Amino acid sequence: MVSAANAFLNTLDADQQAEVLLDFSQTNATAWSNLPCGSSCRPGIQLGSLTDTQLAAAMKVVKAATGTGKGTGYDQITQIIKADDVLNSAQATSTESAGPAPSGGASSTASADPSASATDAPTDVPTGTPPSGGTGGGGMGGYGSGVYFLAFLGTPSTTGTWQLHFGGHHLAVNETYKKGKVAGASPFFVGVEPTTWTDDDGTTYSPLATMRNGLLALTSSLSTEQLATAKLSESFSDVLLGPGEDGQFPETKEGIKASSLSPKQKQLVLKAIHPWIANVDDATAKKLMKTYARELNQTYVGYSGGTGLDTQGDYVRIDGPGVWIEFVCQNGVVYRNQIHYHTVYRDHTRDYGSEFTFS
Repeated sequence: MVSAANAFLNTLDADQQAEVLLDFSQTNATAWSNLPCGSSCRPGIQLGSLTDTQLAAAMKVVKAATGTGKGTGYDQITQIIKADDVLNSAQATSTESAGPAPSGGASSTASADPSASATDAPTDVPTGTPPSGGTGGGGMGGYGSGVYFLAFLGTPSTTGTWQLHFGGHHLAVNETYKKGKVAGASPFFVGVEPTTWTDDDGTTYSPLATMRNGLLALTSSLSTEQLATAKLSESFSDVLLGPGEDGQFPETKEGIKASSLSPKQKQLVLKAIHPWIANVDDATAKKLMKTYARELNQTYVGYSGGTGLDTQGDYVRIDGPGVWIEFVCQNGVVYRNQIHYHTVYRDHTRDYGSEFTFS
């Protein structure tokens, strides 16, 4: 990880390095968002400003830090970034129908699945890699694979404390390292719109399918009586512990306690947790899963809305002594006739490597 970080830094000039190497302060660490707000809400260097060589080195850093599983870790992260190109092109196509298109369009095509159209746009919309972040580029915001940012908070080393800070729209990766080991793999925010699409080469992407399917397997295993116990008292239109909500865990755990579940259902809880933990490198993920397995009997499962995870307000939560996971369905923003997903993984004691205290 440190080797990849230094290799990336060596591709940058002094001004660029100053954008990447920042203080590991609470202000910098907590400056992440799920919104397409560009550099106005997150620190670091913008991917769209990098040369091809620099970009390749930057993504090697992300790859070194994240899991190798299919549909998780690095694979999932790259799919989330691709989804932003779909949104960027959908907006460009929508603008073309009303007038001149903004810069950043591309020539390939993709369509959402199920068949759906962006607001005022045809079903089939172009997608590709827009220059300098595409619509709303220049770092201020908008959709596109260029509008993602990477920073090192503190100096990458195998002896000190530092954090990888990477993200953009629907993505926030925060991994904290102490003396060469991962001290915290959270907060990790991931979302996606559209939830599924097929690219022009015939490849179908569903970046959050593994997460959603794991939760569906868990909730569908619950009996009518168990579902009644698991039902939360509130309704949710978004995740509770999103950006700016650091340390705001509910004082009282709600839902059904895993200690009351059958052995098979307990395994389904662990399987449901794993896709979020797999955002970090495989060795660290294995250690975290062992911790969460030990804490399983004190872990709660709750839901609000429906359990189908296909309707606005459908929400599932897993809350343990350590692990905290939320998954919520929202109405689409660009593809308004379908829902999209927001999710977050936190840890009651390990967020930001336990470096900060939140009241």
